[in-house]
Amino acid sequence: MPRLTRWFVRAALAYFLLALVVGLILALPANIALPPWARALSPVYFHLLLVGWLTELIFGVMYWMFPKYSQEQPRGREWLAWVAFTCLNAGLLLRAISEPAHVVSSAMIWGWLLAASALLQWLGGVAFAASIWPRVKER
Repeated sequence: MPRLTRWFVRAALAYFLLALVVGLILALPANIALPPWARALSPVYFHLLLVGWLTELIFGVMYWMFPKYSQEQPRGREWLAWVAFTCLNAGLLLRAISEPAHVVSSAMIWGWLLAASALLQWLGGVAFAASIWPRVKER
């Protein structure tokens, strides 16, 4: 199993566990006193599950299992896949912090950080698509 696949799968498992914790917080009854940001975690929960758990697991398995690019470079432009991993995770972590903060604070910085997180996730998706595209071929 390639090293990047292990990183994708481990990150996916970590996000899955984190999403379960966030889901438990969201499931607490309304009469339990929580900080204001805790009630704003719903979008974060879905991003942790869909981008963190599902997308990262799929990307990791795709990187591992898709046909080889060539004998010299079996996985193509590996650096581009690492860029995808870095951008996707940086964007997801930034979103997990900035989204609840944006809900409870009127400071403009949180809105800008939320936009930056979306851009990072988008760049991660584009970088992964660019890295895997040449490997989508017949045997």
